[in-house]
Amino acid sequence: MYLRHTTIRKDGKVHRYWRLVRSVRVGRRIIQQTIAQLGELDEHGRVEARALARRLIGTPEQPALFDGSEHVTVPVRLKGVRIERSRRFGDVYLALALWRGVGLEELCERLLPLGKERIAWAKMAAVLVVARLCEPSSELHIAEDWYRRTALCDLLQLGDEEVNKDRLYRALDHLLAHKAALEVHLSQRCGELFAVQNEVLLYDITSTYFEGQAEANPLAQRGYSRDHRPDCKQVCIALVVTFDGFPLGYEVFAGNTHDSRTLQTIVSTMEARHGMLGRVWIADRGMASAKNLAWLRQTGRRYIIGAPKSELKKFATELAAAGGWRTVHEGVEVKLARHPETAETVILCRSADRRSKEQAMHDKFSRRIETALERLAARIARSKRRVDPAVVNRQIGRILQQNQRAAARFTVELASDRCPAGFRLDVTCNASFDDWAALSEGAYLLRSNIADWSDQQLWKAYIQLTQAEAAFRIQKDQLNVRPIWHQRPERVQAHILVCFLAFVLWKSLEMWQQRAGLGNSPRTVLEELARIQSHDVVLPTAPHGQIRLRCVTQPDPAQAALLDRLGIVLPKRMRLAEREGPPLARSA
Repeated sequence: MYLRHTTIRKDGKVHRYWRLVRSVRVGRRIIQQTIAQLGELDEHGRVEARALARRLIGTPEQPALFDGSEHVTVPVRLKGVRIERSRRFGDVYLALALWRGVGLEELCERLLPLGKERIAWAKMAAVLVVARLCEPSSELHIAEDWYRRTALCDLLQLGDEEVNKDRLYRALDHLLAHKAALEVHLSQRCGELFAVQNEVLLYDITSTYFEGQAEANPLAQRGYSRDHRPDCKQVCIALVVTFDGFPLGYEVFAGNTHDSRTLQTIVSTMEARHGMLGRVWIADRGMASAKNLAWLRQTGRRYIIGAPKSELKKFATELAAAGGWRTVHEGVEVKLARHPETAETVILCRSADRRSKEQAMHDKFSRRIETALERLAARIARSKRRVDPAVVNRQIGRILQQNQRAAARFTVELASDRCPAGFRLDVTCNASFDDWAALSEGAYLLRSNIADWSDQQLWKAYIQLTQAEAAFRIQKDQLNVRPIWHQRPERVQAHILVCFLAFVLWKSLEMWQQRAGLGNSPRTVLEELARIQSHDVVLPTAPHGQIRLRCVTQPDPAQAALLDRLGIVLPKRMRLAEREGPPLARSA
C-alpha cells in the first residue's frame, strides 16, 4: 500500500519505505505476542474494556445504519449466489469512532452549520481527517480512488459521487477558519478523556518542504531544512505538546525563520488559548537566545531550555570537579550550578552514550582531516614547479570546512622551503582542543528559572522533548505532512491543520492502546483492522428476484482478540441506503 503512494527517488526514500513496512510487521508481531501473553479476557475484563471504549468513543455506531433486515424465508438459487462491493471497513470504522469520541463531529457540525450546500462541510471534514489517518494521500486520490474503496459511504451516508476533489478543496477552506476553536476544544476534551495535564508544555519546531515553486505563497522560503532538501522552498511548523506528547496547538512560520524568533509568538498564542497560570515551557537550545530568556524571566514565565554547547566553557571548573554529580538515570549524571550573570539554575549533564558518540565523531573527522592533509602535503612535495599558496589555502579551508567537528584540533601553516613548490605544509595538533574534548564530550547544559524542582525533575522534564520530536516523526512519516503539493497559502495552512487533527486521533488511539495493554503502535492496529471488510452478499431468489445483504466480515482470531482488548464490538450487518432499495427486491 505504501509503495503506491510513495515517490521513489534516489535520495533514500526507497529505504525509508522499506523501514516503514518492517516496522508495521514488527508492530503486528508484538501485538500478537502481547495478546498471547495476556490471554483471553474473562467476562469482567471484557466489561471493563467495553466501559473504557464507551468512555473514550461513546457508541460509535448509529442504530439506524445497522442490522435492520426483515425476517423472511424465501427459496434461494445457490448457483447465482455472489459477493459484490467489497470495501475496507475496520480501519475507517475505528477512525470515525475516534473522530466522534474526541468530539470533533459535534464541534464541526456546530462550527460548520448546514446552509444552502447539499453536502454538509462537517462530513467532508471527517472524510479529510479519516483519510489522512488511515491512508495519507492527496485530495485527488481520496476522491478518485480511496473513498470508493472504503465503507465511509455507508457510515457517513455520503455517496461515492458526492465526494469529489473540488468539494474536498472547499472543505479545507471552511475548516481552516476555525483552527483556534478546534485547538481549544481538543485541549479540553482530551484532558477529560485521558487526564492530560498541560501545565508542562514542550515546544519544538521543524520544517516541511514544497514540491513546486510556491511563488504565490510568502511563507514558502528557503532556509535550514530538517528534511535535507535545501533545494526546495519550505515552511516551518512550531508544535506544542503536553508532557505526555498530546498536541495542544501549532503555528506556521516562513521557511527562513530562525527558531529563536518563534518562541515569543508561540508562548503568547498558546497562553491566550489555554491560560497562563502555572505553565512551564520546555524548549531546545535553538530558542535559547539572550533576548528570549530575558523576556521569559521578565514576564514571570517558568522555563527549562537547552543552552548552546559553547556556554559549557563558562562552567569548565564545575564540569571538571569530581564532586556534586548525581546519577539520575542509567549512564546519565547531573550537577546543579548557578549562572554567574542571571542567577538562573544551570543543570550540567553528562551522558555516557553521548560521550561515546561524540568521541567517535571527533575521531572520524580527525582521521579524515589527517588523511586529506597528508595527501595535500605529498602533492606539494612532489611538485616540480612553484605552487600558488592561495590555491593551497583554499584547499585547506575546504578540508577543514567539510570536517568542522574536528577542525579546531589542527593548525595548518605554509612554511617556506627550498623545494620546487616554494613551501611545505606544517600541521600541528592543538593540545587544548584534546583537553577540552576529553572534558566536554557527552556533556550538555540546561538553563532554568525554576528553583523548587530537584535536579532529577529538571532533567526528566527536559528529556520529555523527545515527545515533540516523536510527534514530528509521526506527522512526517505516518501522516505524510511532507511534501506539500498545495501552492495557495490558505490551502497549505489547511493541509497542515488536517494533519494536526489526524495526529490528535493518532495520539488518542495510542493512549487507548496503552491503557488496553497493547503497546503504542496505532499504525499496526489500523493495518490489522483494515483487513476487515464489508461486502454485499447477493442471494438470487425464485423466480427472478434477489436478496442483497450488506455484511461485515467475521474477524479472525487475532483481530477478534485485538477488538476484545479495545472493547469494540463490530456490527454484523448494515442497512442499505434508501437509494439502493430494500434488501429484498425483485427484478422487473
